[in-house]
Amino acid sequence: MTAIAVTIAGSDSGGGAGIQADLKTFSALGVYGASVIAALTAQNTKSVTGIHDVPPDFIAAQIDAVFSDLDVGAVKIGMLSQPAVIEAVAAGLDRWQARNVVLDPVMVAGSGDRLLNPDAIDVLKRVLIPRALVITPNLPEAAALLDEPVACNEDEMLAQAGRLRDRGAQAVLIKGGHSAGAESVDMLVLPSSFTRLATPRIDTQNTHGTGCTLSSAIAAGLAKGQDLVTAAREAKVFVSEAIAASDRISIGSGHGPVHHFHRWW
Repeated sequence: MTAIAVTIAGSDSGGGAGIQADLKTFSALGVYGASVIAALTAQNTKSVTGIHDVPPDFIAAQIDAVFSDLDVGAVKIGMLSQPAVIEAVAAGLDRWQARNVVLDPVMVAGSGDRLLNPDAIDVLKRVLIPRALVITPNLPEAAALLDEPVACNEDEMLAQAGRLRDRGAQAVLIKGGHSAGAESVDMLVLPSSFTRLATPRIDTQNTHGTGCTLSSAIAAGLAKGQDLVTAAREAKVFVSEAIAASDRISIGSGHGPVHHFHRWW
């Protein structure tokens, strides 16, 4: 049977993040990708210059169209900027009993532009985090969800992941890409264990879409029947390879995208 995953996120007109990065990742990993567009962004490698939110009822219509026809094995959720949009997505997940939900709580673009309305954070925490199999915040996002300072070391990352689980998350993958050091370390915390995921840190400015790519790679693994630890471990390797290969392509004049198809061209 063909593995199918759906991304519910914002569109990146520059092609490096959001829906576009998710669909590229699904394809690169042998998974058929469907999409529910929750917002349009005017965006390139340098900045986000505009956001146009899709009406919640049309987001619901997209969800119903996909789930009524396709056997969706996993769901990746990315940029949802407004409370009503978050509520519509949560209702859709319940309506179709969606499984293997990977929530990337996108708040700020790599360029520094805010993507999540501040009054939507509480709604995100209340209605979406408890519905996710795993959430994948980076260090600043984890801190914002907890209203705490950014974690400075692995012990603090583990502690914050535990507190996020206490607030309803089933599993938490805190991404350490914003930290320093020779390794880029992520921490995957499950109910009774944790897994340290580390790869060498790569010196490049082409990191646009890394968070989207990691979360969609995890969803791809889950859609193919992998357990969460295996999916996260293979996703980490895929993203690291895509970052390492990013200098083989020349896209834009800012923070370029990772090379999703590095294994082919």
